[in-house]
Amino acid sequence: MFNPEYGTPLGTRWFRESRFENYRIYYLIYEDLQAVYMAAISGKKDQQKTINTIKLFLEFFREEVEKLVNRDDFQDEEA
Repeated sequence: MFNPEYGTPLGTRWFRESRFENYRIYYLIYEDLQAVYMAAISGKKDQQKTINTIKLFLEFFREEVEKLVNRDDFQDEEA
Protein backbone atom coordinates (compact mmCIF):
# COMPACT_ATOMS: atom_id res chain seq x y z
CA MET A 1 0.00 0.00 0.00
CA PHE A 2 1.34 3.42 -0.96
CA ASN A 3 1.65 5.89 1.91
CA PRO A 4 0.56 9.31 0.56
CA GLU A 5 2.05 11.01 3.62
CA TYR A 6 5.51 10.00 2.40
CA GLY A 7 7.74 12.82 1.22
CA THR A 8 8.21 16.47 2.06
CA PRO A 9 5.11 18.69 2.14
CA LEU A 10 5.38 21.77 -0.07
CA GLY A 11 3.35 24.34 1.81
CA THR A 12 0.32 22.05 2.27
CA ARG A 13 -0.39 18.47 3.31
CA TRP A 14 -1.69 17.55 -0.14
CA PHE A 15 1.26 18.78 -2.27
CA ARG A 16 4.42 16.74 -1.72
CA GLU A 17 7.89 16.09 -3.07
CA SER A 18 9.95 12.92 -2.85
CA ARG A 19 13.54 12.44 -3.94
CA PHE A 20 14.75 9.52 -6.00
CA GLU A 21 18.45 9.55 -6.88
CA ASN A 22 19.00 12.93 -8.62
CA TYR A 23 15.32 13.56 -9.33
CA ARG A 24 12.41 15.10 -7.48
CA ILE A 25 8.96 13.60 -7.85
CA TYR A 26 5.99 15.88 -7.20
CA TYR A 27 2.55 14.53 -6.38
CA LEU A 28 -0.86 15.75 -5.26
CA ILE A 29 -3.01 13.93 -2.72
CA TYR A 30 -6.79 14.03 -3.15
CA GLU A 31 -8.13 12.40 0.01
CA ASP A 32 -11.78 13.05 -0.92
CA LEU A 33 -11.25 11.19 -4.22
CA GLN A 34 -8.95 8.58 -2.66
CA ALA A 35 -6.32 9.35 -5.30
CA VAL A 36 -2.68 10.33 -5.59
CA TYR A 37 -1.60 12.10 -8.79
CA MET A 38 2.03 12.27 -9.87
CA ALA A 39 2.24 15.78 -11.31
CA ALA A 40 5.89 16.06 -12.40
CA ILE A 41 9.49 14.89 -12.20
CA SER A 42 12.40 17.33 -12.26
CA GLY A 43 16.01 17.86 -11.36
CA LYS A 44 17.24 20.15 -8.61
CA LYS A 45 17.93 23.07 -10.94
CA ASP A 46 14.32 23.12 -12.21
CA GLN A 47 12.77 22.60 -8.78
CA GLN A 48 11.18 26.03 -8.22
CA LYS A 49 10.00 26.38 -11.82
CA THR A 50 8.34 22.96 -11.61
CA ILE A 51 6.63 23.77 -8.29
CA ASN A 52 5.32 27.07 -9.67
CA THR A 53 4.01 25.35 -12.82
CA ILE A 54 2.20 22.68 -10.79
CA LYS A 55 0.57 25.40 -8.68
CA LEU A 56 -0.67 27.09 -11.87
CA PHE A 57 -2.28 23.85 -13.07
CA LEU A 58 -3.86 22.68 -9.79
CA GLU A 59 -7.43 23.07 -11.08
CA PHE A 60 -6.58 21.21 -14.30
CA PHE A 61 -4.99 18.32 -12.36
CA ARG A 62 -8.04 18.03 -10.10
CA GLU A 63 -10.39 17.91 -13.10
CA GLU A 64 -8.29 15.16 -14.71
CA VAL A 65 -8.27 13.08 -11.52
CA GLU A 66 -12.04 13.51 -11.15
CA LYS A 67 -12.53 12.30 -14.74
CA LEU A 68 -10.37 9.24 -14.10
CA VAL A 69 -12.04 8.38 -10.80
CA ASN A 70 -15.53 8.75 -12.26
CA ARG A 71 -14.89 6.69 -15.43
CA ASP A 72 -17.28 3.77 -15.71
CA ASP A 73 -14.63 1.29 -16.85
CA PHE A 74 -12.41 2.26 -13.90
CA GLN A 75 -15.28 1.62 -11.49
CA ASP A 76 -15.89 -1.81 -13.07
CA GLU A 77 -12.29 -2.86 -12.41
CA GLU A 78 -12.72 -2.20 -8.70
CA ALA A 79 -15.83 -4.40 -8.39
